[in-house]
Amino acid sequence: MSRGVTRAEWAQRLLSAAQVRKPPGPGPFPLVMQFHGCGGLRPFQEVYAERALAAGYAVMIVDSFKPRGLSRLSASLTVCTGIQLYGCERAADLYALFDWARSQPWLVRDRIVACGWSHGGWTIMDGLAMGERGPSFTGLTDLPPRPLDGLAGVVLVYPYASYPSMTRQRGWNGVRLPVYGLLGGKDQVVGVRYPALALDRLERDGLTVNRLVFPDATHAFDDEGASDPRSAFRPELRDQAVAWYGAALEEIRK
Repeated sequence: MSRGVTRAEWAQRLLSAAQVRKPPGPGPFPLVMQFHGCGGLRPFQEVYAERALAAGYAVMIVDSFKPRGLSRLSASLTVCTGIQLYGCERAADLYALFDWARSQPWLVRDRIVACGWSHGGWTIMDGLAMGERGPSFTGLTDLPPRPLDGLAGVVLVYPYASYPSMTRQRGWNGVRLPVYGLLGGKDQVVGVRYPALALDRLERDGLTVNRLVFPDATHAFDDEGASDPRSAFRPELRDQAVAWYGAALEEIRK
């Protein structure tokens, strides 16, 4: 859907569906962009957004599906099953919105963070991994060689990292930024092995990786309304995850 357009053109499509919130005060503010999983926007992301606002961040809750004409049902049937919209293609959203954000006077341009859950984590990781192949995968016509230069940090919550995710094989092309990864030890959707191996690869490449593993957590343990029967909502772990998220943003802001 992003093919044959510039980053600015695609950003405007995405912004028409995104939620942007600012903390009190005149700014400028750091920004965190929140990328949902394959099931689309979920109410639990609001809890994370509130914690980000409390940390002094502006928050952009990105809807990657509405601009592509995908409903929650169609996404569940096609995105969650790997039929369409791989992370490398969806990275167009990250590239376009990052470029837009760095031009906004109310934002601190060197304090922009990307956070992704599940498929959203895959999106961010592929965005950093694919390097010179970015234009062909995303279809953006004006993509520079290093479109995420200046990104301040990354937060990954139970990210998908199996094939065809690229991070384990390619790393992040020399990018240096702090990485925060939260994994579930009983995740039967994305597993724990491949996300852990992806984080291991980044550590070998010299990145600072801060990881938190909840041994008894399933996929989407923080989503009270998760429809996947393999997911078990754990409110106490959700609260710990939200606190960890806020602490990560505060560390990146320093």
